[in-house]
Amino acid sequence: MKERAALAISGWGILVLDIAIFALAARAFVTAFTGETISEWAIVAGVLLTFAGGIIASGFTQLEPNIARVIIFIGRYAGTVRRTGFVWTVPLTLKPSYSLRMRNFESETLKVNDAIGNPIEVAAVIVWRVVDTAQAAFDVDDYEAFVKIQTETAIRHMASQYPYDVYTEGQVSLRANADEVMKVLLEDLQQHMTPIGVEVLNVQLRRLAYAPEIAADMLRRQQAEAVVAARFRIVEGAVGMVEQALDQLSEKGIVSLDEERKAAMVSNLLVVLCGEQAASPVINAGTLSN
Repeated sequence: MKERAALAISGWGILVLDIAIFALAARAFVTAFTGETISEWAIVAGVLLTFAGGIIASGFTQLEPNIARVIIFIGRYAGTVRRTGFVWTVPLTLKPSYSLRMRNFESETLKVNDAIGNPIEVAAVIVWRVVDTAQAAFDVDDYEAFVKIQTETAIRHMASQYPYDVYTEGQVSLRANADEVMKVLLEDLQQHMTPIGVEVLNVQLRRLAYAPEIAADMLRRQQAEAVVAARFRIVEGAVGMVEQALDQLSEKGIVSLDEERKAAMVSNLLVVLCGEQAASPVINAGTLSN
């Protein structure tokens, strides 16, 4: 079911015509009962004119900006009216209204296991709107409830595909790659919303945290992993600096060191570069060998 335009014209001219029809009906009734005898033809004309005026009057409706009305005639979809103001459309029809404005939906805080099994709490806010009123009206029982359920389902699926946090380069995590994760969630949501005529405009995380029962333990784990990662970087940089120092000493011929003294120098430099406390310098007042 796809949306199509229904008959919709300005209601003011039709209103004047309808008033004229009711006026003629009233005159016919007056004429029927003011003569010496009751005029059956005048009564019939008055009834028919009143009936016609009532049918025409049933076609009047009004629409605010970004509000549409789905026209249903004897159980069949007759089109959608999006024209704002005082409008006349197909008479003798149902005209339920549907908002085309942007709406926010804030999901409840959901407890989900992330990709490595840690329980986390996650919630999101989505911005959405109806773009096809026919699909929203006829392809689903309650499109607002459908949006709510599908949003929570997509959030659970997204959270289970990524770890909360990682310290390995190149791996996507919920905390460090929020924009990339939200893009995936947006695409997943739009895939489910398209069949009901809904467009998802934006998705943002409202809450992302470890579950309370493991929050303290995971904080200590994060701190330990951060220390290990920092130490790894320090050692990697220190090794590079030592290698560069030995290469420059050798190239410039400043001093010639045997393997034992190179090992001692490497050991001393690594202690200085990787130590947490400042090193205490020792001045050698002797010779190279003493």
